[in-house]
Amino acid sequence: MRTIAFFNNKGGVGKTSLVYHLAWMFADRGIKVLAVDLDPQANLTSMFLDEARLEELWPDGEHPETVYGAIRPILKGVGDIAEPHIEQITENLGLIPGDLGLSRFEDNLSDAWPRCQLGNESAFRTMTAFHRLVQYGVNRGVELVLIDVGPNLGAINRSALIASDQVCLPLAPDLFSLQGLKNLGPTLNEWREVWRELLNKAPADVPMPKGAMQPIGYIVMQHGILNSRPVKAYQRWLDKIPQTYRESVLTENATGNISVTDDPYMLALLKHYRSLMPMAMEVNKPIFFLKSADGAIGSHQEAVSNCYKDFKKLAGKIAANAGIAFS
Repeated sequence: MRTIAFFNNKGGVGKTSLVYHLAWMFADRGIKVLAVDLDPQANLTSMFLDEARLEELWPDGEHPETVYGAIRPILKGVGDIAEPHIEQITENLGLIPGDLGLSRFEDNLSDAWPRCQLGNESAFRTMTAFHRLVQYGVNRGVELVLIDVGPNLGAINRSALIASDQVCLPLAPDLFSLQGLKNLGPTLNEWREVWRELLNKAPADVPMPKGAMQPIGYIVMQHGILNSRPVKAYQRWLDKIPQTYRESVLTENATGNISVTDDPYMLALLKHYRSLMPMAMEVNKPIFFLKSADGAIGSHQEAVSNCYKDFKKLAGKIAANAGIAFS
């Protein structure tokens, strides 16, 4: 089983939509997928489920069928994680639902990080809670786990990234994404190095993630298109991405001008399907599954077809990086 987190400390780059569509695409191609919503805003969960189901998951009081319910024993100090509920979306696609209450876990994780330096077992159990939740997917035959996280460099995301084998970075072609890369890259490297040291102090009877967080590339989302080419305002930022990615994320000395379209670390340049996204959200299905009955008529039908091709190609690249057969 491979675990991939989709992460950017800048919001609004289409990260959650990307995870949602990729989860559906992998499942459609016969791969057993588990989507895990570790963003306290729980937007991924609201994309998968209708309001009636969300009301059932988020009643007044306890939320036993969400990620918050699974980590609640740690929050209350009465035990370890509970077995997570996996919402079965399709035969090949499951979801560990998110919860706004997850934000309460931030302080516990912040406190646990330095206590791990002392070899404290409860601290390690707290830090690895997400990793151990994800491992329940093994019993379900899950091949691929896709993790959605919030746009920040906080303790929840640190724990989520430690639980990840690989990291994919969604970007927008703008100054803010470039600045985000410059902050994100060094932070990922620091988390990886510190966790590697902490593993030497970890208790032997608690399953530990390796914390590899291997960067597998970036995806440029929502770029403007004019005559099939990025508009001039975006092109200047696109041109800067390859060098910034190498220097900040891979800690390489980038030399020469590398075109984003020729960059092997660029996994996809995805269009913004503006008119189709609200339609897809209304019927709780990905854009590439929209039918005429959903309102996808006329030119929308071609856009739906192109969207499927784009995500199939992207999923194939990610699967190749993860060592998963994809056809």
